[in-house]
Amino acid sequence: MHNWVLTELDSGERVISERLDHVRSAAIGYWIGAGSRDETDAKAGVSHFIEHLLFKGSSKYTALEIAELFDELGGELNAATSREHTVVLARVPDVHVEKALDVMSDMVFSPLFEELDAEREVVLEEIAMYEDTPQELVHDLIGQAVFGSHALGRPVIGTAEVISGVSKRTIQAYHRARYTPGNIVVAAAGAVDHEQLVGLVERAVEQRAAAEAGKPHVRPLLVKPPKPGLRFQRKDTEQYHVCLGAPGVSRSDRRRFAASILDAILGGSASSRLFQEIREKRGMAYAVYSFLSQYAETGQIGIYIGTREDNLADALTIAVEQIADIAGGNLPERELYRAKENLKGRVVLSMESTSTRMNRLGKSLITDSEILSLDRVIAEVEAVEPEAVCELAATLLASKRLSAAGIGPSEERFLAAIEDVTPALARAA
Repeated sequence: MHNWVLTELDSGERVISERLDHVRSAAIGYWIGAGSRDETDAKAGVSHFIEHLLFKGSSKYTALEIAELFDELGGELNAATSREHTVVLARVPDVHVEKALDVMSDMVFSPLFEELDAEREVVLEEIAMYEDTPQELVHDLIGQAVFGSHALGRPVIGTAEVISGVSKRTIQAYHRARYTPGNIVVAAAGAVDHEQLVGLVERAVEQRAAAEAGKPHVRPLLVKPPKPGLRFQRKDTEQYHVCLGAPGVSRSDRRRFAASILDAILGGSASSRLFQEIREKRGMAYAVYSFLSQYAETGQIGIYIGTREDNLADALTIAVEQIADIAGGNLPERELYRAKENLKGRVVLSMESTSTRMNRLGKSLITDSEILSLDRVIAEVEAVEPEAVCELAATLLASKRLSAAGIGPSEERFLAAIEDVTPALARAA
């Protein structure tokens, strides 16, 4: 029995909420089905640019008024862009839900796209900041290596070339096409009344005559992942920043629970294999971890290591040895139990946050994913067998599937280290 309520308006907009009687605040999110994978190469970064511009003034509120109003409400207002959606989110005391929703809806449906050049410079500075942060930039490189020329391999933030020249007309056209009620979900959790929320959203849509109903955007799917790739960017850094990665499982794949446990065992916690073997026992790295992403039809799985040149080859060798050990079936019962308890504990703790609950509802709906109850999630985690985790490691992280990306002083040293991990990839380079 779920405790959330869903209503679809005549406009096509969907409203979903979960009431929590023990809190006096509400988390609200406008979820838009527009992300970086929906862009063409010529529009790379437009979704993220629009996210910025939503704060720069709307038909009813100036940029300063938006900032001042949320300060007066004692609330928080933010936004984020991913590969598959954009979200404008807020958290406010329950007495200010109506005002917050009015401001947010005007930002989403009626942005003026003014101060374009000033905000363009802000985004260009953000891109430059990423370029100066190799431990972040290398994740963009591994995305390119894994997905090649497909939009999933492009940085969400976009490119300086596109952002420098994109016109107001292009931005407005993209906004009109994607920011339609049929492609939007309003999610809320906390001290909210669903019927009141529906009424407020309906009124907001009616006031925006220019907002055509539209339908949820249907994006083309990745039919077949490209061959593994290799990316390197030379930079005078003290460390080499390296990622190994491969296509993962989709968000609807039943194996996603086993994938989460594999992530926890491999490099997702302080007791994980990579952290213990590379950092704690040998002191070869300060930062070492695994990562996991899930999309509509595919996903990404991989590991990151930041280490000095002398340790690079050995650290990567240890990483692939640990992957091979799990893939070979060596997964002690105690290790699996610890990973399951870690995963369940993090889920339970996160559900004490209104923002997490709102995110769960909004993200599930905008991505057409099943909304699982907490008990169901725990049961799915409990049901994962050790054989499923080992098989997934062998399938997803096989040497022949691995792509590699690196940032550091010498491409030659990087390739030499990669050769022991995936010889075919190094030879192809």
